[in-house]
Amino acid sequence: MAQELLLEIGTEEIPAGFLPKAMADMAALIRTELENAQLAFGAIRTLATPRRLLLVVEGVEEHQPTLRSEVMGPAKSVAFAADGKPTKAGEGFARGQGVTVDQLVIVETEKGAYVCAKKEQAGRPTAELLTEILPRLIQAIPFKKSMRWKDLEVRFARPVHWIVALYGGAVVPFAFGNIASGNESRGHRFMAPGTFSVKDFSQYLQECERHFVIVDPEKRKTIIRAEVARLAKEAGGEVLADEELLEQVSYLVEYPSAVLGTFNPDFLQVPKEVLITSMRSHQRYFSLVDAAGKLMPAFITINNTLAPDPAVVVRGNERVLRARLSDARFFFEEDKKVPLADRVEALKSVVYQAKLGTSFEKMERFRALAVGLAEQLAPTLKEQAARAATLCKADLVSGMVGEFPEVQGVMGREYALLEGEDAEVAQAIYEHYLPTQAGGSIPSADLGAFVSIADKLDTLCGCFGVGLIPTGTADPYALRRSAIGILNIILGRGYRLSLPELVDRSLDLLTAKLTRPRPEVRADVLEFLRLRLVNLLTGQGYPQDVVDAVLSASFADVADALARVKALAELKGREDFEPLAVAFKRVVNIIKGGVDTPVAPALFASPCEGALFEATGQAAGQVAQAVAAGDYAAALRAIAGLRGTVDGFFEGVMVMADQDAVRINRLALLTGVARLFEGIADFSRIAA
Repeated sequence: MAQELLLEIGTEEIPAGFLPKAMADMAALIRTELENAQLAFGAIRTLATPRRLLLVVEGVEEHQPTLRSEVMGPAKSVAFAADGKPTKAGEGFARGQGVTVDQLVIVETEKGAYVCAKKEQAGRPTAELLTEILPRLIQAIPFKKSMRWKDLEVRFARPVHWIVALYGGAVVPFAFGNIASGNESRGHRFMAPGTFSVKDFSQYLQECERHFVIVDPEKRKTIIRAEVARLAKEAGGEVLADEELLEQVSYLVEYPSAVLGTFNPDFLQVPKEVLITSMRSHQRYFSLVDAAGKLMPAFITINNTLAPDPAVVVRGNERVLRARLSDARFFFEEDKKVPLADRVEALKSVVYQAKLGTSFEKMERFRALAVGLAEQLAPTLKEQAARAATLCKADLVSGMVGEFPEVQGVMGREYALLEGEDAEVAQAIYEHYLPTQAGGSIPSADLGAFVSIADKLDTLCGCFGVGLIPTGTADPYALRRSAIGILNIILGRGYRLSLPELVDRSLDLLTAKLTRPRPEVRADVLEFLRLRLVNLLTGQGYPQDVVDAVLSASFADVADALARVKALAELKGREDFEPLAVAFKRVVNIIKGGVDTPVAPALFASPCEGALFEATGQAAGQVAQAVAAGDYAAALRAIAGLRGTVDGFFEGVMVMADQDAVRINRLALLTGVARLFEGIADFSRIAA
């Protein structure tokens, strides 16, 4: 019979940001363990609260199957002498496999007779295996930061206080550090701190809720969403949508309870982004807006307990928020006394990076890049691009950003507007930070896009230029995010730019700072961008081989590369694509780089050669016209039309003829075919 496996790890409060990944990792780890043990199992489910991680696996087979293996050894003639006695090689193979020479069997293969060690190992009971698997799994859960406690050797995100481990309702005995597994869980730390016995998952959920613990994060989200919506409606407004905050708060509580608070309307004179940031980032409060979308002087906070007197809780939260908003108002009023333009000079005393100079030096570099982009794409914006780039980092030395780093860019925009700067320049100051995350919004206008690309490219080239290159998951300067941001802006805005030229311009401005050979830096940056583009396009659902084929041909113009990926992906969707790809891969593989010799029709020995020559010439004109118009689908259709002629050519002649002139002429003919698609995609990389 198959049985349910339940594992609960009870801890001190784990940081909210650790929990979603820990849940996914637990599921992956148990899947790997059970598969390696060759145990059949059903659905895997993971749940979490700040004080517990839960793993449930349905239908885990009770007994490991008999494990059978076959290991091929040396040839029979090597393992045994002519008289049938084992040689040292045969004896060594048997000894290495843990069997006797008599247990070796002879297997006939295509290459002759070989010796083989066939072994059987009786399977073990699952309950016995789990005593080894579960502690190994707990130790293997990777956390951003883990800790040790007391004098124990084990590590975990936070100290472990209890472990429930059940298989088929029976305790799986093991120890993790000084904690022995059992069947006793615990309720809410404050509202029901006692223990309760666990029999199975269904009963566990009932007991948890009876002890004021909602284990399912999705259920907690549903409760929070409903509660904040109810309180917002009572206050005459609605909650400012914030799924990220909802996700975070849901992992901070075991039993959510919402309360509504207010603050002095006078604080609404401070830019709303500052108020929202203060409530969200520092207090994890939900903001409220009215029907017109205007911020209301109210907030909703989520507690982890049912307060005996909610008014006391509200007053405490209001007092804390009042202090935070008072600080924000003070910094806002003080900052307005110094114009943004005057703050630019202060950037000379702010070190951006020790090897790359000050923030002022960085600004001067990316300002030149931004002006260059404007000159190329929108010449009338050159002066505005220069102004936006000059001012966009000035708010970094303001009191407000010093206190609330999350509002950098936002405050630059607000101060610029208050000082009478162009609205387009002010918006670019804010938008040059975009996108701030994967899938985030890109700048809405050219000015912000130019400055954003320039700033990110200077960061990327500068860090690579002084050896600050990401390794593994370590990326302290967020270079992957910068690269993806550059690509997303170019694609989203439809800019026709040359990545190599952009990188060259940036490296020109960084010449005095480079500590690595420029050719190496250039190659590394372009390859880094190419890999990010591969991830970006495959993440959008384009086939990996299509993306590889297109980018291997060329990726200098990102927008052009995307058009080619779309066209090739469409072609690959055709039913007749596989034989088409096989034919063109054969062309590429035979020519091996191709020959530059002109095709000589006088050397044709078969009508199929002339037919291919004529068809290639006709297709070349169609392809050139389609490529010039950016219509890669039409170009590929023209190339695909050659398939029958190519197949006829391979059936009618032997390409590698004995006569040199004929052989070279046929290779030249195939080279002409390959040249049609070499700038579109490398067909040798297409899976067919």
